[in-house]
Amino acid sequence: MKKIGLIALIFCFSIGIQAQTKKWTLKECVEHALENNISVKQSELDVELTEIAKSEALGNFLPSLNGSASNTWNTGLTQNIVTGILENQTSRNSSYSVTAGVTVFQGMRNIRTMQRAKLSQLSAEYGLSKMKDDISLFVANAYLQVLTNKANLEVIKSQNVVTQEQIQRTNDLVEAGVLPRGDLLEIQATDATEKQNIAVNENLVQISLISLAQLLLIKDYENFDIEDEGYDIIDEGISAKSISEIIESAKENRSEVKIAEKNVELAEKDLQIARSFYYPTLNAFFNYNTRESDANRFAQIIDPDNPTITQEIGFVQGTGETVLNTSPNFTLQELNPLPFEEQLYLNDGISYGFQLNVPIFNGFATRNSVKRSKVNLKRQEFFLEQAELDLESTVYQAYVDAKGALKSFEAAQVALESQELAYQYAKDRYDVGLTNAFDFSQSKLRYDNANIEANRAKYDYIFKLKVLELYFGIPATDLKF
Repeated sequence: MKKIGLIALIFCFSIGIQAQTKKWTLKECVEHALENNISVKQSELDVELTEIAKSEALGNFLPSLNGSASNTWNTGLTQNIVTGILENQTSRNSSYSVTAGVTVFQGMRNIRTMQRAKLSQLSAEYGLSKMKDDISLFVANAYLQVLTNKANLEVIKSQNVVTQEQIQRTNDLVEAGVLPRGDLLEIQATDATEKQNIAVNENLVQISLISLAQLLLIKDYENFDIEDEGYDIIDEGISAKSISEIIESAKENRSEVKIAEKNVELAEKDLQIARSFYYPTLNAFFNYNTRESDANRFAQIIDPDNPTITQEIGFVQGTGETVLNTSPNFTLQELNPLPFEEQLYLNDGISYGFQLNVPIFNGFATRNSVKRSKVNLKRQEFFLEQAELDLESTVYQAYVDAKGALKSFEAAQVALESQELAYQYAKDRYDVGLTNAFDFSQSKLRYDNANIEANRAKYDYIFKLKVLELYFGIPATDLKF
């Protein structure tokens, strides 16, 4: 049992280590952000709200059906619902009705509202797409910043290893009297500066990791890390395209322009809806109702004591003979109320018809609403024009940035190669005593700076290249790094 427990403990410990040492790839970071980012979730809620609005617009075409029921007690002088006579009484009455209604004509308002709901849904979906693109770029930028800081840290660490070796070698030469002690002090000063830079860059790496984790809503900062290998410059051919081709593609695919276009269409629908209030409204209705009461009812019955009655109804002209008529002698008798179900059956009725409402004057409300809709339409048209200009300017800037970043990267690579040769030459001369420690440390510093600049230029170009691809219409999740 002890062995089993030990094996289980080791297994759980190894799983914990694997979980702690997980390194996130850029694709995993982007996917995690798109699933968990609060701004993306809010945009998804906006899409859900448009679904509800669309359902409401559809409901406007359907008939309405309403039921009502009431039960009242009356005390004092009230009308007897059976006889219609005012009486001092205490009675209970109930009534029930079902009414169905449908809008026959409403100035095309329901149709316009449905069309507007569909446009609003498209606009919200474009907004969600734009938000996902923005979040993907934020994540990619933060991720590449971590890569840059890590690469710079590795450069400084690897060069400090060389410095440590030079310290040992210089110390031996100083002890042998070949080199002056000043060379050793110079190399030691370089070592101290590099260790300080290592501490600063380790802090930069940690800060950039925390910033990325916060963007991903990951709270375990201590164990969060990213995959820092395998990220090269991958050009899908975007650099060979002309700026005009990229701008046209951006106008067709980017959500910024599509959102502005849908806002113009929404404003047009709002104007049509506002104008619909100028038209009459025609509604049809059908109502079924019934009632019952606990009041006693009255019935006419033949008087058993005097079943007939003879009355003089006239005389025969000429003879003067009296004309008599014998008829049943009815009398009123108070009876108990009929059963509940029977009353509902006997007292029911229906009503149906049409109702026409014609707007004549409403204090300029409709006219002012139409005017406001026209102003809003004009504003949205200006927004669309501005969105197209802004997108063109942004794409052009991204294009220039990408071209400039490429030139900067190529220049940094050339400079790095030159500085590497110069550093190796200075190292060889220092190893044989043909140069002093100060000149060697300066050459080494220039080489370190060239390495750092090459890393910065590389990841800056990768990011700006992907921005250009995104504007060209490549989805954020399909970008290759």
